[in-house]
Amino acid sequence: MIHTYATRCALRAVNPDDRTPRPDQLARTGRAHGKAARDQRGQEQRVRPLRGTTSKDVALEAGVSQPTVSRALRGDPSVAEATRRRVVDAARRLGYIPSERGRSLSTRRTDRIGVVVEDLGNPFYFELLDALHDRLESRGLRMVVLTPARNDPERLERLLDGSIDGVVLTTTLLDSPLPRRLLERGFPFVLLNRTVDGAAADSCAVANVEAAAAVAAALAEAGHRCVGAILGPPETSTGRDRAAGFRRGLEAHGIELPAAWTRRGPFAYLTGHDAIGELLRRRSRPTAIFCANDVIALGALNGAHGLGVRIPAELSIVGFDDIAMAAWELFELTTVRQDLQAMCQTAVDLLAARIAEPEAPPRQVVLPARLVRRATLAPPPA
Repeated sequence: MIHTYATRCALRAVNPDDRTPRPDQLARTGRAHGKAARDQRGQEQRVRPLRGTTSKDVALEAGVSQPTVSRALRGDPSVAEATRRRVVDAARRLGYIPSERGRSLSTRRTDRIGVVVEDLGNPFYFELLDALHDRLESRGLRMVVLTPARNDPERLERLLDGSIDGVVLTTTLLDSPLPRRLLERGFPFVLLNRTVDGAAADSCAVANVEAAAAVAAALAEAGHRCVGAILGPPETSTGRDRAAGFRRGLEAHGIELPAAWTRRGPFAYLTGHDAIGELLRRRSRPTAIFCANDVIALGALNGAHGLGVRIPAELSIVGFDDIAMAAWELFELTTVRQDLQAMCQTAVDLLAARIAEPEAPPRQVVLPARLVRRATLAPPPA
């Protein structure tokens, strides 16, 4: 007779001095070992996911229909929370994992949304992606970040290859052909943060013109008359609109924005750092400078510090965006706050509505922005 290692050990425990067990000992030990093995297998079956479990099994376990299982597991808001919880618990008990491929084949949907962003050097876009991720996840959607080169001839094909259901465009240029080509193909998309000319498309942005005009008003009210600006690229809606709004706001208070005190460049740190050096080395220089985004403003702050210029005693600086770094004690930047949570919620809702109703008229949503006063704005030096 052949014994397993566990059986031999058990026999020795029963009769340690006799290496040849009696028949009654062997029978009792065999029954005990068999029961232990059955108990162990039962425990393994309770924790090991069942092979071949289907959504039908989950539906039977939860007492709902198969379509309800599918909707509940992808976070469809039409499913009651109690029902969703019951389905999720049933799926967990059965070890059921939905098949993404099967779901895509049955619904012709991937539940994936692309986000096109080309400026990952700007912290604003990381914060934007974080807010987008949260909103998409709340709808049971997955985010796919796409970072194509601006002149990539294949980026349209990558968007239309069937791997995503729609796309959020965040860094589009005013003359970009991409929105128009997506419209021609009937592919769902939404413009977020930036808009384009000549495309009747869904979009969500803040009131850049009005917000920049409010910055000009704040500088004028603080007593500044010698005002400069470090503006963003004119080929973007944000660069164009913030420049136009700031000029309009200054004009309303009888203040000129001289070309000698104006610089333009990318929304980048070096734009602010290099421009502030040029402006502050002039014999005649401004007492306040508006920067078209916070990254430019941080570059200007550091450049002014390097030149020994005290902020705000000798120079006031105001930014735009209110990225997290703007509130750091090291900077305490006065800036314009965009509500990223509201922007992303609106953009995702617009895109979801577009996917559900492709023929609906486009909607352009403009959200308010507000000035956040911190430590970089003060009256001009006497």
